[in-house]
Amino acid sequence: MKFDFLNSQIDDNPIAALCMIIFGVLILSLQDGLIKYMAPGTSFWQFQLIRSIGNIILLCLIARFTIGLQSLFPLNWKPVYFRAFMMTSCMFCFFAASPSLSLAQMAAGLYTYPIFVSILAVLVLKETIKFWRFSALIIGCLGALLILEPWSEQFTVLQLLPIMAGFFFATNIVLIRKYCRKETVVSLTLAVGVVFFISACLGIILFEFILINDFLREQAPFVFVGWPNLTLIVLFFSVSCSLLNVTGNILLAKAYQTAESSWLAPIDYSYLIFAAIWGKLLFDVWPTYLNIIGISFIAVSGILIAWRERYKINNN
Repeated sequence: MKFDFLNSQIDDNPIAALCMIIFGVLILSLQDGLIKYMAPGTSFWQFQLIRSIGNIILLCLIARFTIGLQSLFPLNWKPVYFRAFMMTSCMFCFFAASPSLSLAQMAAGLYTYPIFVSILAVLVLKETIKFWRFSALIIGCLGALLILEPWSEQFTVLQLLPIMAGFFFATNIVLIRKYCRKETVVSLTLAVGVVFFISACLGIILFEFILINDFLREQAPFVFVGWPNLTLIVLFFSVSCSLLNVTGNILLAKAYQTAESSWLAPIDYSYLIFAAIWGKLLFDVWPTYLNIIGISFIAVSGILIAWRERYKINNN
């Protein structure tokens, strides 16, 4: 008898979806905290390679014992793998600055994605921006400014990277909505794992054998070192992050299959709260008062966009 958790969902179950999205967000925020925690002992490329191998193996096992290995192959591979490239770019921008930024700053930058979704919806999906969505965009932009603090002497260009991650994550959402709605969760996730693996191999080759710059390695070893000495601790954390990553993403995907996305989207912002908690537990760092206000503005912006989407659906 096969475990059919990943089979298509027929009936809505809002309570189950609520539990899944909270646990999924909690697990993914823990993963992101662990990656920042181990960043000084590894490189982005080394971590990405180990985690991608773990993800691919786990997904193959999950597919084998749930909905079959055929579910790993997309119906239309071009948009699926282009979306995977966007997700890879998102993860690079999100984690590249992790040694320099707090977990709360990283999280808040990533969660500007509803702003970019609205902009891309106009440009790509030809949707119109009306008063409420425009207001949400303004609130979200103000929140981003309060987190970036460009007027501060401590401001660096690195603080823009998580917001760039938000843009790439938004592109991934638009691609799913327009081109990948009929694809299975495991095929979408496996494609990301494959592109993660390829990019990690290229990064290791580039920064270990071709582009060797001692100054860049000293300034940003997490990005500009290809393959540092692999320790058992780094291997353990990388494999653990692989398990957390696959579990968290499956829970989120299943949650959005089990209840209306417009109802669940505001709960997704609990990630910002969990990120602040993990930041305190792992690094003894709380976000500043301005950061807290900025995070709140970004959360309000995203919730307002989700509320309007739900209102529009209910009145059509």
